[in-house]
Amino acid sequence: MKSRISTLVAAAAAALTWGASATVHAQEKFTFLTNWYAIAEHGGFYQALTQGLYKKAGLDVTVKMGGPQVNGMQILAAGQADCYLGFDVQTMKVREQGVEAVTVAAVFQKDPQVLIGHPEVFKKMEDLKGKTILISGDARTNYWPWLRSTYGLQESQARPYTFNIQPFLADKNIVQQGYLSSEPYAIEKKAGFKPTALLLADHGWPPYACTIVCMEKTLKERPKAVAAFVKASMEGWKSYLKGDPTAANAMIKKDNPALTDDEIAVGIRLMNQHGLVAGGDAARLGMGTITEARLKKTYDMMVAMKLLDPAKVDHRKTFTTEFIKDVKVMP
Repeated sequence: MKSRISTLVAAAAAALTWGASATVHAQEKFTFLTNWYAIAEHGGFYQALTQGLYKKAGLDVTVKMGGPQVNGMQILAAGQADCYLGFDVQTMKVREQGVEAVTVAAVFQKDPQVLIGHPEVFKKMEDLKGKTILISGDARTNYWPWLRSTYGLQESQARPYTFNIQPFLADKNIVQQGYLSSEPYAIEKKAGFKPTALLLADHGWPPYACTIVCMEKTLKERPKAVAAFVKASMEGWKSYLKGDPTAANAMIKKDNPALTDDEIAVGIRLMNQHGLVAGGDAARLGMGTITEARLKKTYDMMVAMKLLDPAKVDHRKTFTTEFIKDVKVMP
């Protein structure tokens, strides 16, 4: 009898151990790399983590931070991340170099890139004429050619942006680039005035931003995992912007201790105010939406600006709507 009890206990323990391992195994590992240090503009992914949305979808997701020294597309191509928070212009450019990256969803229906000026001399895009414009090296290969052509600007107006707001503060004739929730807030806090900040997206700049990008290989080998990640991420974004983001913000600050509560609050407010996530096509088709018409517009713009060789890139291979078309997470 004693032996029988011992056997039953051992069997029960083994069953519990197997059950636990089976549960762990059911959570498929998935690594997502962001495009910068953790910020509010990554909040939906952190929300999906803290709310258990990825686990509910059968995924064990790790969100890794990017940064200025991190080549996210290179890491993605090397198979060290399953998906990456990218930019459709970038995805099209790497296709030209033979990297088989594919956009599967777009968190931001508008690119948060802004041009910032002193309010007394810069009120509209046409006021760029005659101004010194501070832009980064990356800008020269994406929005600067479009901006120059659209508004009749001169190449001589462009000067390097060193991610320092002091030159801007010292000269009212300077307009500089920025991120909607970053530089304008920093300027207002430091200088005590609210600068003009114009979204390029509100003036015809067509690309999406904060796109979910995966390699073709991943889409073929792990379609269910990618689909689950996209859906849970969009549910996370809805919850982050409309619900309680407290837990997600705590995780963001743990990853990026330099970020303040005020900066996070500004980011959330501006994403909602400007419809970055829930505006545009997302308002009627659901969060994360991408459309061929919109991506073709970006492709045609890049070809026209000689930023892309159409002989090397078929725009239809740079994206797929298969992973977002049935998600329908409405704002």
